[in-house]
Amino acid sequence: MNFIKNNLANAITLGNLFSGCIGAIHLILGDYQITAVCIILSLVLDFFDGFVARALKANSNLGAQLDSLADMVSFGFVPGLTIYKVLEPFGNEFSGLSLPLEIKYFGLLITLFSCLRLAIFNLDEEQKYYFKGLNTPSNTILIFGLYYAFKENRSFEFLFNNAGLLIVLTIISSWFLISPIKMIAMKFKSMKLQDNYPKLALLIGSIIILIIFKTVGIPMVIIYYILISLIFQKQLT
Repeated sequence: MNFIKNNLANAITLGNLFSGCIGAIHLILGDYQITAVCIILSLVLDFFDGFVARALKANSNLGAQLDSLADMVSFGFVPGLTIYKVLEPFGNEFSGLSLPLEIKYFGLLITLFSCLRLAIFNLDEEQKYYFKGLNTPSNTILIFGLYYAFKENRSFEFLFNNAGLLIVLTIISSWFLISPIKMIAMKFKSMKLQDNYPKLALLIGSIIILIIFKTVGIPMVIIYYILISLIFQKQLT
């Protein structure tokens, strides 16, 4: 019984990793809708592994390391692979120049910076009630959300038809992952209303955006998340 109690959270984390691997495979195959389902499943499992570990008092260093390794695939490799896919049609041509390497590989910059972000997070003891930089799940929702909206109804077509804009998106996304900007975390240090204004603004605004814009609103929620975090910087401690 103790074995199950001590390893249930780790099994959930491995489920996150498994889902991320399947999502990456289907993204390569062009089955973006299956990848979307896998990302959602990974997000759910990523939440519940920590919840279960705390509920069962089974937190461990092994669990913390497994969590980052699973996130590296689900929320590090998958968004990098997404940009890789959308840059693939451009070959090695960029701004009239023939580059020695196809520009699709530039998308993996997000994967590299996701790895760096996760390593920094593991060593940083400050981020108990806020994130420093954009967390990898949010970044994945932003990048894949843009791609999903494009594939579903041709939204953001101006972005996906322009290699330069995609590279700019990649650079900005990579920087936000390791930026010093404080970002809202849904962890409650206090139950006082005034201490939770940022979380309430994020929650209410996100619901409104999703109701109005539906699928297109998914990446817009992350942009809103960044903006709200910037507005409430001084309250994030």
